[in-house]
Amino acid sequence: MFAHDTEMTLAFVAALVNTGRQAEEQLPDTAALDAFVQEWQWTGDRARDEAELESVRALRPRLAQLWSLGEDEAVDIVNSLLREGRALPQLVRHDAFDYHIHATSPHAPLADRMAVDAAMAFVDVIREKALDRLRVCAADDCIDVLIDLSKNSSRRFCGVSCGNRMNVAAYRRRRASA
Repeated sequence: MFAHDTEMTLAFVAALVNTGRQAEEQLPDTAALDAFVQEWQWTGDRARDEAELESVRALRPRLAQLWSLGEDEAVDIVNSLLREGRALPQLVRHDAFDYHIHATSPHAPLADRMAVDAAMAFVDVIREKALDRLRVCAADDCIDVLIDLSKNSSRRFCGVSCGNRMNVAAYRRRRASA
């Protein structure tokens, strides 16, 4: 549906938003942020301090809004993120990644790079009229967000465990009523 780097960024944005949706903070310290950054293969300079951690945490609610807004409101947030990050899109190739778009300097603060990359990915979502692909997990006990990148727009759960848990519960309800 989208370019590979856009899909990766959208998955990253959902994961970042989800780190702030649980009862317990999923980015409690700089070590957790380091692990998250490594898992999602972020490159560029890092401060590795509390200020960087706080700026990444502060970004989450702004990005989370994109799951509940209409197109015009989403455009306002995306444009704000691009302006604040002084986005200047460029094609780059590094590490194991072929050409893809970076819109900030690798020396920009981590949260700024994350915000601009997220905004660039959401430019594609909005242009493709695909905001309906932003969803909250359909599991009764989960509030995580997801981006449905399936061909037939059928993804309902944030992950396999939620899907399996709900399928087992439905099976048990059917068996109990039979």
